[in-house]
Amino acid sequence: MWRISALSSMGVGAQCMAGPSNPTLGLRRGLCVSAAGSVADRGAESEGGLDKAGPGDTKRGVGGKVRPFEEIPHTGSSGWVNLVKFWREDKFRLLHKHMERTFGTLGPIYRERLGSQSSVNIMLPSDISELFRSEGMHPRRMTLQPWATHRETRQHSKGVFLKNGAEWRADRILLNKEVMVSAAVSRFLPCLDEVARDFCLMLRARLESEGRREDGSCDLTLDPSPDLFRFALEASCHVLYGERIGLFSSSPSQESQQFIWAVERMLATTPPLLYLPSRLLHHIGAPLWTQHATAWDHIFSHAEARIQKGYQRLFVPQAGGAKAGATGAKFTGVLRQLMERGQLSLELIRANITELMAGGVDTTAIPLQFALFELGRNPEVQERVRQQVRASWAQAGGEAQKALQGAPLLKGLVKETLRLYPVGITVQRYPIRDIVIQNYHIPAGTLVQACLYPLGRSRQVFQEPERFDPGRWGAQKEVGREGAGFRSLAFGFGARQCVGRRIAENEMQLLLMHILLSFRLSVSSSVDLSTKYTIILQPEVPPRITFSTL
Repeated sequence: MWRISALSSMGVGAQCMAGPSNPTLGLRRGLCVSAAGSVADRGAESEGGLDKAGPGDTKRGVGGKVRPFEEIPHTGSSGWVNLVKFWREDKFRLLHKHMERTFGTLGPIYRERLGSQSSVNIMLPSDISELFRSEGMHPRRMTLQPWATHRETRQHSKGVFLKNGAEWRADRILLNKEVMVSAAVSRFLPCLDEVARDFCLMLRARLESEGRREDGSCDLTLDPSPDLFRFALEASCHVLYGERIGLFSSSPSQESQQFIWAVERMLATTPPLLYLPSRLLHHIGAPLWTQHATAWDHIFSHAEARIQKGYQRLFVPQAGGAKAGATGAKFTGVLRQLMERGQLSLELIRANITELMAGGVDTTAIPLQFALFELGRNPEVQERVRQQVRASWAQAGGEAQKALQGAPLLKGLVKETLRLYPVGITVQRYPIRDIVIQNYHIPAGTLVQACLYPLGRSRQVFQEPERFDPGRWGAQKEVGREGAGFRSLAFGFGARQCVGRRIAENEMQLLLMHILLSFRLSVSSSVDLSTKYTIILQPEVPPRITFSTL
């Protein structure tokens, strides 16, 4: 969930391209019987309207045929009525809860229309597996039109997040070499480790200054969210630009604070714009559109200043003549790597680096808030992870990458946090062929969403889903489970998974490792956190954590 691909996980879809009214993609009669059950002729409904299947039930048709698309349970046939109800009842803010309740009522598959937008929503790993088998060579997810309109009206190139087709694939392959493959991780991981260590030094200094007790111990209760946002931005800049921007100083730069504000403003103004014509709002200068576009302009300006600096440094001879990518040379950032290779134009580099930066703050800082809270209210889990981290750290001799490899509970800790609190609450695909899910026919081109919040809390999928257990992700525990590879999808799946996934995973694991080596965490209340959804899932109120020196 670090990166901007997580943000495509909006809970509603782009307009269904292949609904049952499309004659070119109409329902095929006589489809073979699926494993989920038998088939129904078009229009077969119970006398009382659509019959409802409870969770896990299979809806079976008559005559041994797959049931038609129109019979998928739905939340109402009028998209505009649904949209008005959503706005009136403030359902967008609790969209994740709405999805969970709807699955509980309608069963493991349902349709939803909001305005002109339509999607089919699913949640079971076996169904999600079927969806991803039909994604094709160029997987496509819904486009966030307000973002695309900003690029078009400002004449900016689009990065891989907003692209589709062969053009997306070509750019994505080049980016993978710099941020996804193991060699790239080895290059940038020391940058993340440096920032994580400095964060803990800053926090320790604060505890000693503000929380020292008479017996010499130190503890301090605080809202860590502002510091976590600064950590995420500092880490992103170090990896992407190869430079530190000094956010752990007592007076961080106004420019960096404005960048964080711009990202938050951009995210906050995106949801209402999804249901309104962005081009028209741009044309009339609507205040909501102006706020959104201005926030993006700040984000691009922040990135542009650093890209220009990076471009200038590229032509300054390195001391000793070492190339940035040479063995033993200090890593100088993804930006420089891309410029040196020269396979992407400067404009495309700018587009992709800006998207990575915009998706690298809130989507990392917020899961870290949840992780610290869960460690604080589960002291036995905290101690178990700490003991493994200590042993691995000692065995690795303080080498960060080896320490992570020897502490699988850290990876489980991140996965378990994202199971309960997925940053983006859906992963979407448009299947390239007709498919059958839960014994319903779904035409090619239909937007289908895998809903992560209900998935992560489902008793059908997880034993004791309310229990926070990083150990549940051990390799042996996953063997033999149906759809095991599709139970953790916070970073997406396959070729279109989050392009910043490796940065995100390592960034969060390293910070949690150094925190556990340095501090004991506790919370004053073990009551579940209330959550809200804007374009990402976050706490209604950031949790307060007590940090105590070990």
